[in-house]
Amino acid sequence: MSTTIVKKFKGGENIATERIQRTTLTAKEAAEYLGISYWLITQLVKRKQISCSRVGKRILFRKEILDIYLSEKEKDSLEKVC
Repeated sequence: MSTTIVKKFKGGENIATERIQRTTLTAKEAAEYLGISYWLITQLVKRKQISCSRVGKRILFRKEILDIYLSEKEKDSLEKVC
């Protein structure tokens, strides 16, 4: 997920100057990344079962945190089976 910033100069020429790499996902994107519903990810946030950052009304998630969350859930499921 990257964004290109385009600057216009006097000649009307567009020049892409830099790329910004996003480090966060929205709740909708995070739900899709985890393969769960938007409703479920909001419930996990309300129950404080998954880490997130709130910026204004937005809920943002780091991909690394989501990967850690999945790893912990996998460990939990293996412990319950054994």
